[in-house]
Amino acid sequence: MRRILWLLVVSFSSSALWAEEFDVLIYGATPAGIAAALAAGRDGERVLLVDPADHPGGMLTNGLSHSDFRTFEALNGSFLEFTRRVEGEYRKIYGEDSPQARQSFRGTNGEPKVNLSVLKAMLEELPRVRVQQNWELEALKCSLNGNGLSSSVALRSVDIALFYDAKGERHPVAARYFIDASYEGDLMFAAEVSYKVGREGRDQTGESLAPLQADDELQGYNFRLIMTNEAANRVLMRRPEGYARADFEGVLELLESGKVTKIFGAGPPAIFKAQVPSLPNGKFDINDVSHAPVRLSLPGENRAWPDGDAGVAIRNGPERDTLRPPFTRLGFGMARERIAQAHKQWAVGLLYFLQNDPSVPAAFREEARSWGFARDEFSDNHFFPGQLYVREARRMQGEYVFSQKDTETAPGDTRAVLRRDAIAIGDYGPNCHGTAHQGSRFGGKHSGEFYKPVAPYQIPYGVLLPSNVDNLLVPGAASSTHVGFCCLRFEPIWMSLGEAAGHAAHLARKSRLPVQQVDVKVLQKTLQAASSATVYVSDVLPGHPDFASVQWWGTLGGLHGLAHPSAGKGPLGENLAGQYYKAFPGHSAALEAALEPEILEGWSKLVRSVYGADAPLPEAALGGTRGQWIRMAWMLLEKN
Repeated sequence: MRRILWLLVVSFSSSALWAEEFDVLIYGATPAGIAAALAAGRDGERVLLVDPADHPGGMLTNGLSHSDFRTFEALNGSFLEFTRRVEGEYRKIYGEDSPQARQSFRGTNGEPKVNLSVLKAMLEELPRVRVQQNWELEALKCSLNGNGLSSSVALRSVDIALFYDAKGERHPVAARYFIDASYEGDLMFAAEVSYKVGREGRDQTGESLAPLQADDELQGYNFRLIMTNEAANRVLMRRPEGYARADFEGVLELLESGKVTKIFGAGPPAIFKAQVPSLPNGKFDINDVSHAPVRLSLPGENRAWPDGDAGVAIRNGPERDTLRPPFTRLGFGMARERIAQAHKQWAVGLLYFLQNDPSVPAAFREEARSWGFARDEFSDNHFFPGQLYVREARRMQGEYVFSQKDTETAPGDTRAVLRRDAIAIGDYGPNCHGTAHQGSRFGGKHSGEFYKPVAPYQIPYGVLLPSNVDNLLVPGAASSTHVGFCCLRFEPIWMSLGEAAGHAAHLARKSRLPVQQVDVKVLQKTLQAASSATVYVSDVLPGHPDFASVQWWGTLGGLHGLAHPSAGKGPLGENLAGQYYKAFPGHSAALEAALEPEILEGWSKLVRSVYGADAPLPEAALGGTRGQWIRMAWMLLEKN
């Protein structure tokens, strides 16, 4: 391993530190970070995946086991590979047709300990990927065109990252390319990339879900608890440190008035949401109950999370550098620890009160005591998850800002608006658990809350790209509005964005290009070859022999306009269970269907508009099928 020297000034003395050198450095072993490492590592890059936590996986291994997606047909790429491996683990351990295998819901609802073992195994298979836990970002060294990658004086390069470990030792690392996969965008922040915190106003973005005026509100956070009502694996609440009974007495009136009728349930009027379907082995992912009179999330209590107690920080790029407070790991850490502790005390204190306080009606107390933490999860942390669910923090303002308009339906179509530069897809609409709270925690109401089903949408490459740094990609704090981020903030989508970032870093390094100049068509081919989708097609899924050709054609726009909105009643199909549905209506390729004259005419016009008037066209008779035409067009125009 080559090493380069970085002269680091510490306090009033200076010391020379030797920096290890990698092709790609990824900060944050979140799902996005792991997917980026897998992609870059499989492309042959030397990768260092750094995480400030003590085990990888982000929320997938810290309680968010009930994955947020709408249809199985949307799952692709590294997330689909992960879920298949999770299901395979259950089949291997418990049997092919075991209850555990079935309850894993095709591997999308795995227990945290199983998710962790699978993600670790995936990373360990790649010898060129090194995972480093318990390193926190301390500082970055950047330079103007320091890597010689760009001829534009407006672009800068990240050269070296300095990390701080639990023993107090510093570790400088140099890399050709950097990927910020953290939920907060901490590396992006240190690189002085423009970002926003809070909500844009409706007059700024034209988004119907945006507030009338801009503000600094963030979507609420909460812990995702793993609990069980099976006595053999149940751990009852211990009296939490700092517990104050008076903080929870307000729930008594709601219990007595009938506004709360149960403690655990799938929705209001329960207090704790036990997600359905359940997890294997009698466990449940416990979440915030939307629109309930008592909430697990605490919007308003998290506003210092992105930037610590420093406040505004640098939110409009280096031109406002004079407003930037010192980047301090300690400052962020203190603020975030205080916020996480407040959320923990609320969740555990409320549970403890409901299970133990004699003023709680006996029926409610008995129900509450029938639930407890799962004894075989997070045993090194008193059965409590180690990470707070950070639904939204910083959002980069990059080359393309994803917004509500990207999820809107194309005119006269069932499909969302076309994005030919797409590198990922999503099928979960804008979803916000609230950004502020009005009134008491008992009976008050969240504001800024919305849940909007939409048709599957495409996500452009530009959401990963800063405008002023030429060797950095940001899949975690992706470029978006507040409403747009409420679509991107789901683990399957984060894995898709991370996977795209990993492949893009490889393509950029191979050609010594700024990340902004990566050929999106080449990136799309790379992704599609790896079973990653750039457009939603309900009947041609990863593994299908026509997957790559149909993805190419659909991303070009060939599948738009095939179905009128009247083809389905609303965007969603038939419900499967909980938040999961059968495939979106009007989103099939129908490869075996006859190629109608009007479709043939439209497809021929599309080829000429993209490839030129002299572009070769398939010699397809009208008696042929859609699939035959797409296969021939792909062979003629793209495969070679």
